[in-house]
Amino acid sequence: MTTFKTPSATEASPGGISRRQSLGLLLGLGASPVFAEGELDDLAKIQARGTLKVAVYKDNAPFSSGSANDMNGLDVALAEGLARQLKLKLALLPFDAGENMNDDLRNMVWKGHYLGYGPADVMLNVPVDKYLMQQNRQVTIFSPYMRQMPILIHSASKLPQVNSPEDLKGHRLAAERGTGAASALLGHQSGLLSSQVTLFNSGIEAATAVLRGLADAAYVLRSQAEAAIALDKAKQEDFVMTQMRLTGLPDNGWSLGMAVKSSYKDLGQALEVAMKQLRDNGELMAMFKTRGMTLTAP
Repeated sequence: MTTFKTPSATEASPGGISRRQSLGLLLGLGASPVFAEGELDDLAKIQARGTLKVAVYKDNAPFSSGSANDMNGLDVALAEGLARQLKLKLALLPFDAGENMNDDLRNMVWKGHYLGYGPADVMLNVPVDKYLMQQNRQVTIFSPYMRQMPILIHSASKLPQVNSPEDLKGHRLAAERGTGAASALLGHQSGLLSSQVTLFNSGIEAATAVLRGLADAAYVLRSQAEAAIALDKAKQEDFVMTQMRLTGLPDNGWSLGMAVKSSYKDLGQALEVAMKQLRDNGELMAMFKTRGMTLTAP
């Protein structure tokens, strides 16, 4: 966790990847930075406005999805909790993922979109990655709140055990279109499994295909698989989640945190304290549990 000083209060580079592609390509996860002491007025301006503007991705279940006026998911609940801790009203800024994370940070954190949308005060669901930080000096990425982990969810009856990708030969497979997981699955051993893979628009849809017998296994995020089980009211004992290593994917997944402008030191400190309060009082755990998700150590 970040420590504050107490004030008087595309595949070659992680920085060039999209949120979806980040599944397979975020390597070298770094620790959170330390905000320096300073008498800055960024938080005072936000408090005077009375609202905290939080950027969340559109169509990113189980974190943020639904219509602009009725979004739901873990990141939405987290945004509500952070605003409440800061005694501010919440203003969500849902946005479509850009070509890469650099675009998203520019559009939603430090500059704003050229069409006039944004920036927000803080953005959620940001990979806590040292290379991403180095390429985006205009922002501070901090306070990881969970770890994303690619897993294989598979039918306990049709595919009770998977020791290697080769065990998947002859089975119907599913993955989320455009993700690193899908690329790794399709490209394994020069396309050994590619003819068996069906691509879905989301990881939850891919996992649900397994739950409903339309696929034998799906390679998705653990958070997506767990949310799918909860939404479908499936019996957990009927399915197995296995960590399966594929070339190009980080062995231990990656942490998700939040980002603010690098000059927003007071806000960063306040958000760090707010996140700790949500952890300590059990609210963060409840946000995960309500959605059938595991609060993984970042």
